Amino acid sequence: MSHPIDVQRLRAADIEALREMNRLFGEVFEDPRSYASAPPTDAYLERLAGRDDFIALGAWIEGELAGCLAGYELVKFEQQRSEIYIYDLAVRERFRRRGVATALIEAVKPIARACGAWMIFVQADPVDGPAVALYDKLGVREAVLHFDISPGGAPLPRR
Repeated sequence: MSHPIDVQRLRAADIEALREMNRLFGEVFEDPRSYASAPPTDAYLERLAGRDDFIALGAWIEGELAGCLAGYELVKFEQQRSEIYIYDLAVRERFRRRGVATALIEAVKPIARACGAWMIFVQADPVDGPAVALYDKLGVREAVLHFDISPGGAPLPRR
């Protein structure tokens, strides 16, 4: 039996749900150090989630956070328009293959239209077959290179 997916946009008042999102990202990406070693303060989360250019979506199934998405509106210079960047998208393993990721991406579309975005884009690691398959189904693939540039004097460590 399929249960409905309840997708909600999280805002400044949703601190505990935002923290739960962070825990889910750490769990799914198997990277608790990045997501739990220095958790943001309530004030930081309130400020971030209160911004219109930050998109935090949670997808609940029967009251449990099944998946989440964090994205950003990037206001463009060359034209009066924006792009939406899906920075992180994760679905708990037991909820996969049930349309959670698709529901999260579909929930971004009206947000993108409302802010005048002409495109939504997302990156995926080539080794992440399920993510690549999902994004191939929903969009057009582009082959690009991604570079991490340190804002300080020391180079970033190689992954």
